[in-house]
Amino acid sequence: MLVRTERAVQEVELRPPQPGEVVWLHLVHPGAEELTHTLSHMFRCHPLAIEDALHFGQRPKVDHYAATDTNAEHAFISFYALRSGPVSQEFCAFIGDGFIVTVVRDEIPAIAGVYHDARNNPEVMDSPGRVLYHILDACVDQYFAVVEELENVVDNLQMTVIHHPGAQVTPDIFRLKRQLQRIRYLVADAIHVIELVSHEAFPYTAPQQVVYFADVRDHALRMVNEFDALRDHLNGLLDLQMAQRTHRMNDVMKTLTVLSTIFLPWNFIVGLYGMNFQNIPELHWRYGYAYVWGLMLATGAAFVYVFKRKGWW
Repeated sequence: MLVRTERAVQEVELRPPQPGEVVWLHLVHPGAEELTHTLSHMFRCHPLAIEDALHFGQRPKVDHYAATDTNAEHAFISFYALRSGPVSQEFCAFIGDGFIVTVVRDEIPAIAGVYHDARNNPEVMDSPGRVLYHILDACVDQYFAVVEELENVVDNLQMTVIHHPGAQVTPDIFRLKRQLQRIRYLVADAIHVIELVSHEAFPYTAPQQVVYFADVRDHALRMVNEFDALRDHLNGLLDLQMAQRTHRMNDVMKTLTVLSTIFLPWNFIVGLYGMNFQNIPELHWRYGYAYVWGLMLATGAAFVYVFKRKGWW
Protein backbone atom coordinates (compact mmCIF):
# COMPACT_ATOMS: atom_id res chain seq x y z
CA MET A 1 0.00 0.00 0.00
CA LEU A 2 1.32 3.43 -0.98
CA VAL A 3 0.80 6.33 1.38
CA ARG A 4 1.58 9.95 0.63
CA THR A 5 2.20 12.27 3.51
CA GLU A 6 3.23 15.89 3.38
CA ARG A 7 6.84 14.91 2.72
CA ALA A 8 6.99 11.85 0.48
CA VAL A 9 5.41 8.63 -0.77
CA GLN A 10 6.21 5.44 1.05
CA GLU A 11 5.04 1.86 0.96
CA VAL A 12 3.58 0.63 4.25
CA GLU A 13 1.76 -2.38 5.58
CA LEU A 14 -1.97 -2.60 5.09
CA ARG A 15 -3.81 -0.31 7.52
CA PRO A 16 -6.74 2.13 7.54
CA PRO A 17 -5.96 5.57 6.05
CA GLN A 18 -5.12 8.36 8.47
CA PRO A 19 -6.36 11.97 8.22
CA GLY A 20 -4.29 14.04 5.80
CA GLU A 21 -2.95 11.00 3.93
CA VAL A 22 -3.53 9.90 0.36
CA VAL A 23 -3.61 6.09 0.23
CA TRP A 24 -3.46 3.83 -2.81
CA LEU A 25 -4.01 0.12 -2.27
CA HIS A 26 -3.51 -2.08 -5.32
CA LEU A 27 -4.89 -5.62 -5.00
CA VAL A 28 -3.97 -8.28 -7.57
CA HIS A 29 -6.32 -11.30 -7.61
CA PRO A 30 -7.28 -11.09 -3.94
CA GLY A 31 -9.29 -13.81 -2.24
CA ALA A 32 -12.96 -13.21 -1.52
CA GLU A 33 -12.46 -13.06 2.25
CA GLU A 34 -9.43 -10.81 1.98
CA LEU A 35 -11.17 -8.43 -0.40
CA THR A 36 -14.36 -8.28 1.66
CA HIS A 37 -12.53 -7.71 4.94
CA THR A 38 -10.25 -5.03 3.49
CA LEU A 39 -12.94 -3.04 1.75
CA SER A 40 -15.64 -3.32 4.39
CA HIS A 41 -13.60 -2.91 7.56
CA MET A 42 -10.67 -0.71 6.56
CA PHE A 43 -12.30 1.49 3.92
CA ARG A 44 -15.99 1.02 4.84
CA CYS A 45 -17.18 0.38 1.29
CA HIS A 46 -20.75 -0.51 0.42
CA PRO A 47 -21.62 -4.25 0.16
CA LEU A 48 -23.05 -3.84 -3.35
CA ALA A 49 -19.80 -2.32 -4.55
CA ILE A 50 -17.83 -5.13 -2.92
CA GLU A 51 -20.10 -7.68 -4.62
CA ASP A 52 -19.35 -6.09 -8.01
CA ALA A 53 -15.64 -6.34 -7.27
CA LEU A 54 -16.00 -10.02 -6.40
CA HIS A 55 -17.86 -10.83 -9.63
CA PHE A 56 -16.09 -9.32 -12.60
CA GLY A 57 -17.94 -8.88 -15.88
CA GLN A 58 -19.40 -5.42 -15.35
CA ARG A 59 -19.76 -2.82 -18.05
CA PRO A 60 -17.69 0.34 -17.52
CA LYS A 61 -19.65 2.38 -15.02
CA VAL A 62 -19.54 4.73 -12.03
CA ASP A 63 -21.66 4.11 -8.94
CA HIS A 64 -21.75 6.66 -6.13
CA TYR A 65 -22.58 5.59 -2.58
CA ALA A 66 -23.56 8.14 0.05
CA ALA A 67 -22.36 7.91 3.63
CA THR A 68 -24.43 5.78 6.02
CA ASP A 69 -23.99 4.34 9.48
CA THR A 70 -22.12 1.32 8.06
CA ASN A 71 -20.14 2.72 5.13
CA ALA A 72 -18.34 5.91 4.17
CA GLU A 73 -19.08 8.02 1.13
CA HIS A 74 -17.23 6.66 -1.89
CA ALA A 75 -17.54 5.78 -5.57
CA PHE A 76 -17.15 2.49 -7.38
CA ILE A 77 -15.65 2.55 -10.89
CA SER A 78 -15.48 -0.30 -13.36
CA PHE A 79 -13.14 0.17 -16.32
CA TYR A 80 -11.27 -1.84 -18.95
CA ALA A 81 -7.71 -1.88 -20.22
CA LEU A 82 -6.69 -3.50 -23.50
CA ARG A 83 -3.64 -5.50 -24.42
CA SER A 84 -2.32 -7.33 -27.45
CA GLY A 85 -4.69 -9.91 -28.82
CA PRO A 86 -6.81 -7.86 -28.46
CA VAL A 87 -7.73 -8.89 -24.93
CA SER A 88 -9.79 -6.77 -22.56
CA GLN A 89 -8.77 -6.65 -18.89
CA GLU A 90 -11.34 -5.45 -16.41
CA PHE A 91 -10.43 -3.67 -13.20
CA CYS A 92 -12.39 -1.79 -10.61
CA ALA A 93 -11.54 1.11 -8.34
CA PHE A 94 -12.95 2.30 -5.03
CA ILE A 95 -12.31 5.99 -4.49
CA GLY A 96 -13.16 7.99 -1.44
CA ASP A 97 -11.93 10.79 0.76
CA GLY A 98 -8.15 10.27 0.91
CA PHE A 99 -8.00 6.77 -0.59
CA ILE A 100 -8.23 4.79 -3.80
CA VAL A 101 -8.29 0.99 -4.01
CA THR A 102 -7.74 -0.77 -7.34
CA VAL A 103 -8.66 -4.44 -7.82
CA VAL A 104 -7.48 -6.59 -10.74
CA ARG A 105 -7.57 -10.29 -11.46
CA ASP A 106 -4.37 -10.28 -13.50
CA GLU A 107 -1.73 -7.62 -13.39
CA ILE A 108 -2.39 -4.85 -15.88
CA PRO A 109 0.81 -3.27 -17.24
CA ALA A 110 -0.72 0.20 -17.46
CA ILE A 111 -1.73 0.23 -13.79
CA ALA A 112 1.52 -1.42 -12.71
CA GLY A 113 3.43 1.35 -14.49
CA VAL A 114 1.46 4.07 -12.72
CA TYR A 115 1.97 2.32 -9.37
CA HIS A 116 5.72 2.24 -9.99
CA ASP A 117 5.76 5.92 -10.96
CA ALA A 118 3.81 6.86 -7.84
CA ARG A 119 6.60 5.49 -5.66
CA ASN A 120 9.11 7.93 -7.12
CA ASN A 121 6.87 10.87 -8.06
CA PRO A 122 4.75 12.25 -5.20
CA GLU A 123 2.76 14.40 -7.66
CA VAL A 124 1.06 11.27 -8.98
CA MET A 125 -0.52 10.82 -5.55
CA ASP A 126 -1.47 14.45 -5.06
CA SER A 127 -5.07 13.29 -4.52
CA PRO A 128 -7.21 10.21 -5.20
CA GLY A 129 -8.60 11.98 -8.27
CA ARG A 130 -5.07 12.56 -9.58
CA VAL A 131 -4.25 8.87 -9.16
CA LEU A 132 -7.46 7.97 -10.99
CA TYR A 133 -6.53 10.30 -13.85
CA HIS A 134 -3.11 8.69 -14.29
CA ILE A 135 -4.67 5.20 -14.26
CA LEU A 136 -7.33 6.06 -16.86
CA ASP A 137 -4.82 7.93 -19.00
CA ALA A 138 -2.40 4.97 -19.01
CA CYS A 139 -5.20 2.54 -19.92
CA VAL A 140 -6.49 4.71 -22.76
CA ASP A 141 -2.94 5.13 -24.09
CA GLN A 142 -2.76 1.34 -24.40
CA TYR A 143 -5.73 1.53 -26.77
CA PHE A 144 -3.46 3.11 -29.38
CA ALA A 145 -1.18 0.07 -29.40
CA VAL A 146 -4.19 -2.23 -29.83
CA VAL A 147 -5.51 -0.12 -32.72
CA GLU A 148 -2.10 -0.23 -34.41
CA GLU A 149 -2.03 -4.02 -34.05
CA LEU A 150 -5.53 -4.33 -35.52
CA GLU A 151 -4.56 -2.05 -38.42
CA ASN A 152 -1.66 -4.38 -39.24
CA VAL A 153 -4.03 -7.37 -39.19
CA VAL A 154 -6.46 -5.59 -41.51
CA ASP A 155 -3.62 -4.60 -43.86
CA ASN A 156 -2.47 -8.23 -44.05
CA LEU A 157 -6.03 -9.33 -44.82
CA GLN A 158 -6.21 -6.71 -47.55
CA MET A 159 -3.00 -7.97 -49.16
CA THR A 160 -4.35 -11.52 -49.01
CA VAL A 161 -7.62 -10.51 -50.66
CA ILE A 162 -5.83 -8.57 -53.41
CA HIS A 163 -3.20 -11.16 -54.26
CA HIS A 164 -5.20 -14.32 -53.48
CA PRO A 165 -8.87 -13.66 -54.24
CA GLY A 166 -9.76 -17.30 -53.62
CA ALA A 167 -8.32 -17.38 -50.09
CA GLN A 168 -10.80 -18.17 -47.32
CA VAL A 169 -10.49 -14.95 -45.29
CA THR A 170 -14.20 -14.39 -44.67
CA PRO A 171 -14.20 -16.21 -41.28
CA ASP A 172 -11.21 -14.13 -40.17
CA ILE A 173 -12.93 -10.91 -41.23
CA PHE A 174 -16.15 -11.74 -39.36
CA ARG A 175 -14.19 -12.79 -36.26
CA LEU A 176 -12.27 -9.51 -36.34
CA LYS A 177 -15.51 -7.57 -36.81
CA ARG A 178 -16.99 -9.18 -33.71
CA GLN A 179 -13.88 -8.26 -31.73
CA LEU A 180 -14.01 -4.69 -32.97
CA GLN A 181 -17.68 -4.40 -32.08
CA ARG A 182 -17.12 -5.72 -28.56
CA ILE A 183 -14.14 -3.44 -27.95
CA ARG A 184 -15.96 -0.44 -29.38
CA TYR A 185 -18.79 -0.94 -26.89
CA LEU A 186 -16.25 -1.02 -24.06
CA VAL A 187 -14.51 2.14 -25.22
CA ALA A 188 -17.83 3.95 -25.76
CA ASP A 189 -18.85 3.09 -22.19
CA ALA A 190 -15.40 4.11 -20.99
CA ILE A 191 -15.98 7.57 -22.47
CA HIS A 192 -19.14 7.83 -20.37
CA VAL A 193 -17.14 6.88 -17.27
CA ILE A 194 -14.52 9.54 -18.01
CA GLU A 195 -17.22 12.15 -18.47
CA LEU A 196 -18.78 11.25 -15.11
CA VAL A 197 -15.54 11.36 -13.10
CA SER A 198 -14.56 14.68 -14.72
CA HIS A 199 -17.92 16.29 -13.91
CA GLU A 200 -17.99 18.91 -11.20
CA ALA A 201 -20.48 16.80 -9.25
CA PHE A 202 -17.87 14.08 -8.80
CA PRO A 203 -16.41 14.96 -5.36
CA TYR A 204 -12.95 13.42 -5.81
CA THR A 205 -11.83 15.37 -8.88
CA ALA A 206 -10.44 18.85 -8.36
CA PRO A 207 -11.59 21.59 -10.80
CA GLN A 208 -8.05 21.99 -12.15
CA GLN A 209 -7.99 18.29 -13.07
CA VAL A 210 -11.02 18.48 -15.37
CA VAL A 211 -8.90 19.55 -18.32
CA TYR A 212 -6.73 16.43 -17.93
CA PHE A 213 -9.74 14.13 -17.92
CA ALA A 214 -11.02 15.98 -21.01
CA ASP A 215 -7.76 15.09 -22.75
CA VAL A 216 -8.24 11.42 -21.87
CA ARG A 217 -11.80 11.63 -23.17
CA ASP A 218 -10.58 13.05 -26.48
CA HIS A 219 -8.16 10.16 -26.85
CA ALA A 220 -10.92 7.66 -26.16
CA LEU A 221 -13.18 9.37 -28.71
CA ARG A 222 -10.40 9.09 -31.24
CA MET A 223 -10.23 5.36 -30.54
CA VAL A 224 -13.95 5.00 -31.24
CA ASN A 225 -13.44 6.70 -34.59
CA GLU A 226 -10.49 4.41 -35.34
CA PHE A 227 -12.56 1.33 -34.53
CA ASP A 228 -15.36 2.57 -36.79
CA ALA A 229 -12.86 3.15 -39.59
CA LEU A 230 -11.45 -0.35 -39.19
CA ARG A 231 -14.94 -1.84 -39.26
CA ASP A 232 -15.72 0.05 -42.46
CA HIS A 233 -12.42 -1.16 -43.90
CA LEU A 234 -13.37 -4.77 -43.14
CA ASN A 235 -16.75 -4.27 -44.81
CA GLY A 236 -14.87 -2.93 -47.82
CA LEU A 237 -12.66 -6.02 -47.86
CA LEU A 238 -15.73 -8.26 -47.92
CA ASP A 239 -17.13 -6.26 -50.84
CA LEU A 240 -13.76 -6.35 -52.61
CA GLN A 241 -13.42 -10.11 -52.26
CA MET A 242 -16.98 -10.63 -53.46
CA ALA A 243 -16.36 -8.36 -56.45
CA GLN A 244 -13.14 -10.19 -57.30
CA ARG A 245 -14.83 -13.58 -57.08
CA THR A 246 -17.72 -12.34 -59.20
CA HIS A 247 -15.30 -10.95 -61.78
CA ARG A 248 -13.38 -14.21 -61.85
CA MET A 249 -16.61 -16.18 -62.23
CA ASN A 250 -17.64 -13.89 -65.08
CA ASP A 251 -14.30 -14.55 -66.81
CA VAL A 252 -14.80 -18.29 -66.44
CA MET A 253 -18.36 -18.11 -67.73
CA LYS A 254 -17.27 -15.92 -70.65
CA THR A 255 -14.56 -18.40 -71.63
CA LEU A 256 -16.98 -21.33 -71.41
CA THR A 257 -19.55 -19.41 -73.46
CA VAL A 258 -16.99 -18.61 -76.18
CA LEU A 259 -15.85 -22.24 -76.35
CA SER A 260 -19.46 -23.45 -76.48
CA THR A 261 -20.17 -20.99 -79.29
CA ILE A 262 -17.15 -22.22 -81.24
CA PHE A 263 -18.21 -25.85 -80.82
CA LEU A 264 -21.80 -25.14 -81.81
CA PRO A 265 -21.18 -25.06 -85.64
CA TRP A 266 -18.85 -28.01 -85.26
CA ASN A 267 -21.68 -30.00 -83.71
CA PHE A 268 -23.88 -28.96 -86.61
CA ILE A 269 -21.31 -30.04 -89.19
CA VAL A 270 -20.60 -33.34 -87.48
CA GLY A 271 -24.31 -33.98 -87.08
CA LEU A 272 -24.96 -33.12 -90.70
CA TYR A 273 -22.39 -35.54 -92.07
CA GLY A 274 -23.27 -38.14 -89.47
CA MET A 275 -26.75 -38.71 -90.90
CA ASN A 276 -27.39 -42.22 -92.21
CA PHE A 277 -28.15 -41.34 -95.84
CA GLN A 278 -26.58 -43.05 -98.83
CA ASN A 279 -26.45 -40.10 -101.21
CA ILE A 280 -24.33 -37.60 -99.27
CA PRO A 281 -22.11 -35.92 -101.93
CA GLU A 282 -18.92 -35.92 -99.85
CA LEU A 283 -19.48 -39.38 -98.37
CA HIS A 284 -17.41 -41.27 -100.96
CA TRP A 285 -15.19 -38.32 -101.84
CA ARG A 286 -11.47 -38.98 -101.41
CA TYR A 287 -10.90 -35.67 -99.66
CA GLY A 288 -14.17 -35.58 -97.74
CA TYR A 289 -12.56 -36.17 -94.32
CA ALA A 290 -9.99 -33.41 -94.84
CA TYR A 291 -12.74 -31.14 -96.20
CA VAL A 292 -14.83 -31.53 -93.04
CA TRP A 293 -11.83 -30.80 -90.82
CA GLY A 294 -10.99 -27.75 -92.86
CA LEU A 295 -14.57 -26.53 -92.70
CA MET A 296 -14.70 -26.91 -88.90
CA LEU A 297 -11.33 -25.20 -88.38
CA ALA A 298 -12.36 -22.37 -90.67
CA THR A 299 -15.62 -21.74 -88.83
CA GLY A 300 -13.84 -21.94 -85.48
CA ALA A 301 -11.18 -19.45 -86.62
CA ALA A 302 -13.89 -17.14 -87.96
CA PHE A 303 -15.66 -17.10 -84.59
CA VAL A 304 -12.40 -16.47 -82.70
CA TYR A 305 -11.59 -13.60 -85.07
CA VAL A 306 -15.01 -12.02 -84.55
CA PHE A 307 -14.78 -12.35 -80.77
CA LYS A 308 -11.29 -10.83 -80.70
CA ARG A 309 -12.32 -8.04 -83.02
CA LYS A 310 -15.27 -7.05 -80.84
CA GLY A 311 -13.24 -7.45 -77.60
CA TRP A 312 -15.49 -10.13 -76.23
CA TRP A 313 -12.62 -12.55 -75.48
